[in-house]
Amino acid sequence: MARSIAKDHDQKRLNILTAAADVFAQEGIARASMAEVAKRCGISKANIYHYYASKDALLFDILDSYLSKLRDRIVDLPLQELSSEQKLHRILQEFLFAYEGMDSEHKIQTEGLPLLDTEAQTILKNYQREMVSLVETVLADLLPPNGAKNNAQLRDITMSVFGMLNWFYVWNSKADQSVRERYAHTIAELTLNGVKAFEMKPET
Repeated sequence: MARSIAKDHDQKRLNILTAAADVFAQEGIARASMAEVAKRCGISKANIYHYYASKDALLFDILDSYLSKLRDRIVDLPLQELSSEQKLHRILQEFLFAYEGMDSEHKIQTEGLPLLDTEAQTILKNYQREMVSLVETVLADLLPPNGAKNNAQLRDITMSVFGMLNWFYVWNSKADQSVRERYAHTIAELTLNGVKAFEMKPET
């Protein structure tokens, strides 16, 4: 007879994900143990293994839950009626709003992705690619219409925008929404004024 799922299974899983993300961020994924995660959750180590067979499975679920929700939040924004400039402002603002309270999950992406198997990495990287592609498409619409098409330069601009977003996460993770909104405006204006005057050179 199959074992029934407890009514609070999903809530316990979320609690484990949150606690594990904090432990991994503070201790480093390689050094963090399942025993420490269990202690942080206030449950037994055996109970952790009831939910996750390994640390890799737990790490994947943390990143999959975080990145899939972030992807959905960004990619599903209602942008159809907005100008390209407005789209950029809206997307950047939503990124910074979404980062609030997700410091640990955001921090462990860089360390965590290479530790997972190829299939898991592909799933997670696809979430990232969809968000990068959206920003890149908006930026492409803002480039001078008669400029040369240079995919490498466009990618450089796009990743520079993400660099500014990540700078904010590192140094202003506790900022409230008004500060996040102001910085989103700053990034957008810096990018818009730079992109509109950017001389795209043919690729060599």
